[in-house]
Amino acid sequence: MTVFLLMAAGVLAGGLGSLLGIGGGIVLVPVLVLGFGIPLDQAVPASLMCVVANSCAAAASYVENKLSDLRLGLTLELATVMGAIVGGLVAAFVAEAMVAVVFGLFTLFVSLQMLLLRNPRQEPATAANYVPGNYPLGISGSFVAGGLSALLGVGGGPLKVPLMTYGMRVPFKVASATSNLMVGVTGAASVAAYAWRGNLNLGLVAPLVVGVLAGASVGSKLMLRTPTAVLKKLFAAVLLIVAGQMLWKGGEGLWPSVWK
Repeated sequence: MTVFLLMAAGVLAGGLGSLLGIGGGIVLVPVLVLGFGIPLDQAVPASLMCVVANSCAAAASYVENKLSDLRLGLTLELATVMGAIVGGLVAAFVAEAMVAVVFGLFTLFVSLQMLLLRNPRQEPATAANYVPGNYPLGISGSFVAGGLSALLGVGGGPLKVPLMTYGMRVPFKVASATSNLMVGVTGAASVAAYAWRGNLNLGLVAPLVVGVLAGASVGSKLMLRTPTAVLKKLFAAVLLIVAGQMLWKGGEGLWPSVWK
């Protein structure tokens, strides 16, 4: 039964990850920690492996439909990988409860950003009809996104999508598709450090990846025809719940006397 539940969690993470270009880790990590009782040091690398699988499953469809900006993705990915390597090394020295608090604050920020920020301009339908701007912000922000990817197992997408959309004036669907292309490389760079330390549980990863591949295949098709405003608001509501749960868990570990 647990195997099928893990596969179902993978389907959910893969579908949402491919729809919004966030890799699915921001959903999968709290599900594994809070729903299955998996230690955070195993949940994060398992999530990163699923981020790689999600990217591989959805990227081909987005490139075929000319939604992914390959030039922009390659430019930002170098900074992202450097940040992911640094984050993967730092993760070994950070307390699990502290990571949970950071994750909770991060998901809270992302959810509020999705609910409150609007982009009223008319957006082009493909990556061929716009010119991105503010590359210094994009490169520095991508370095931070890579570090968060390694530290939190989220693939960096939850930061890179708003970074490209609101900081570089990239159309939301193009930003989502380009982020999906990048998070796979970022996740692979991040998970290497965890695998080297022996924290990668292949028995946990296998059913998750099966579900993620199925969910990403469906999600990449739905993204082409689903209004992004509806998806962002629905997902933001889920993230608010996740943020509260992770902040509670982290608070219990950091300040046990206060939370009793």
